[in-house]
Amino acid sequence: MTTPSAAPTPASTASPPASARKAPATAVLALGHATVDFYQGAVPALVPFLVADRAYGYPAASGIVLAATLLSSVVQPLFGVLTDRWTMPWLIPVSSLCAGVGIALAGLGDSYVLTWLAVALSGIGVAAYHPESARLARVAARGSHVAMGWYSLGGTIGFALAPLAVGPVLSAGGLGATPWLVVPSVAGVLLTMTAVRRLARHAAEGRTAAARSAGRDNWPAFLRLSAIVVCRSIVYVGLSAFIGLYAQQRVGGGPATGSAALFTLYAGGAVGTVVGGRLAARWGRVRTVRVAYASSVPAVAGVVLVPGPGLFVFAALTAALLYVPFSLQVTLGQDFLPSRVGTAAGVTLGLAVSVGGVASPGIGALGEEGGLGAALAPLTLLCALAWWLARTLPEPADDEGYGVSTGSARGTTSSV
Repeated sequence: MTTPSAAPTPASTASPPASARKAPATAVLALGHATVDFYQGAVPALVPFLVADRAYGYPAASGIVLAATLLSSVVQPLFGVLTDRWTMPWLIPVSSLCAGVGIALAGLGDSYVLTWLAVALSGIGVAAYHPESARLARVAARGSHVAMGWYSLGGTIGFALAPLAVGPVLSAGGLGATPWLVVPSVAGVLLTMTAVRRLARHAAEGRTAAARSAGRDNWPAFLRLSAIVVCRSIVYVGLSAFIGLYAQQRVGGGPATGSAALFTLYAGGAVGTVVGGRLAARWGRVRTVRVAYASSVPAVAGVVLVPGPGLFVFAALTAALLYVPFSLQVTLGQDFLPSRVGTAAGVTLGLAVSVGGVASPGIGALGEEGGLGAALAPLTLLCALAWWLARTLPEPADDEGYGVSTGSARGTTSSV
């Protein structure tokens, strides 16, 4: 049952009770995050089997992907608004199951409409999961940027592992084997249920007190941050979509080379997620974000320009740099909107997926006209724009409430 509550703030992420701290709550939530984001990665892995078995054309296949990504990202901020208004811990297991059940149903029957609706159900489940889960992750993290980095790493790993699991299952059993893919969601619910219940109870108890100490929402800073997230999304999703083909052109070796390039991109992202939290604990979040985006400009240029196997080195470096700010942008958004932390998480996480997915066809069109190198080169400009926007971001004084000192003060706008 949902219960009205005062608007949540980052201050509501005070230390959980001793009983909750005994369990590795952040690790448990990271595991749950992995099982949900597994279904984001499962959709592109499912598409080739739908094309082969049902003779879907490119428009039909693109429609399936958009059912998961675009719809999910559009509704995710709406779930953020709901979690700002009500305490909804039950949404985490329900949304996890929806994500799994949708993919489980996607391979059954021959109807395109039913398949589309099943994938859309999965996407809605993913969308509903993130705002409430991100809020509880901050409760578990107790203000530690390193801990939030581990939470985000769970999602990155889950996404990356999906093709490794979906491919063998469907190769062995065909589309009729998709019901087996519900297993991660069920396992995630069972493994995280106790930790979610404990953290949700503590968070609900602290929301009223937190509302009394809430700061003012900084919408200009949040909008600048959102623009940065848009730039990052286009760069990373664009690279994810085309780096496999580009690697084959630059290095040779066929599909194996493309798979290796994509794996390198994913692996670099996993490393960057963890490193970002550690750097933020030392430098502060905004400085870390600025340095990461400034460094990503030559890294992306290296992906485009460096010939031969050097492409793999720059692909890993680019992914790491683009993932360094990932979890930091979520917590910054929450601190810029202290009375709407669910909305902030929904927007920052939603934009991270949707904008890049919408822009990818445009990159592909440029690639057809002038080659993939010419299509990927403008991504360096987006990295530069993200750095330029980050120069004007203030550093919220959130660390005062979490017992984690970064040496930053509210309103700091020093540039890198």
